[in-house]
Amino acid sequence: MNRFRITPSVIPNLFTAMNMFSGFFSIISASQGNYTYAGWLIIIAAIFDTLDGFMARLTKSSSELGVELDSLSDIISFGAAPSFLLYTTYFFQFETFGVILSSLPLIAGGFRLARFNVQLVGFDKKYFTGLPIPASALTIVSFILSFYNGGFGETEKQLIIPIVLILSFLMVSKVKYDTLPKFSLKEIKKYPLIYIAYFIALLILIIYTVKGLFFIFVFMIVFGIFRQIFKYFSNKKVE
Repeated sequence: MNRFRITPSVIPNLFTAMNMFSGFFSIISASQGNYTYAGWLIIIAAIFDTLDGFMARLTKSSSELGVELDSLSDIISFGAAPSFLLYTTYFFQFETFGVILSSLPLIAGGFRLARFNVQLVGFDKKYFTGLPIPASALTIVSFILSFYNGGFGETEKQLIIPIVLILSFLMVSKVKYDTLPKFSLKEIKKYPLIYIAYFIALLILIIYTVKGLFFIFVFMIVFGIFRQIFKYFSNKKVE
């Protein structure tokens, strides 16, 4: 008779399941008109997404199953949930065209995750190719939480479609974005400027909350684009 055995991988997979549940609950909340609650649930899903990776490294239980499960939860929490939130808060008024536009973060995010899984070698990466889907989702959600109040202002309405198009393109692009650093004294000494930037970002987040989160992600996205452009022309000059 086989005994039921709990392996270390159960711990990170539990956080992944909570990520998935938060995304599903966000969709339900948005369908009921609780847009603020739905937005915060996506942020909570992102916290669980960070914790599952941390716990996988801590318990040394990273696996292919964990990677696939993480991608499946991400497509719900950071693809379907923010796309549905976009549709219910703004794009519903454009009917079929609105459905297509609001689905772009979901579709691009799906391609982004599939490419990541195919190209993944080992379980640690120094950078991501294409904007990570959680970053795209948090940019969308922080924008909605910051500027939606029963509707968007005229300025914000002009920004929504460009934001959706740019984020969707960046997810399937080859623009490189750094992974989160492993906090240690050795890493801090090696990359002091990066940690100073993270500390400043934390202060902005504490002072301005979700609006600060939106501007932090905008800066990160723009920085990645300009860095890619700089590297492209630098390599051209070398050639």
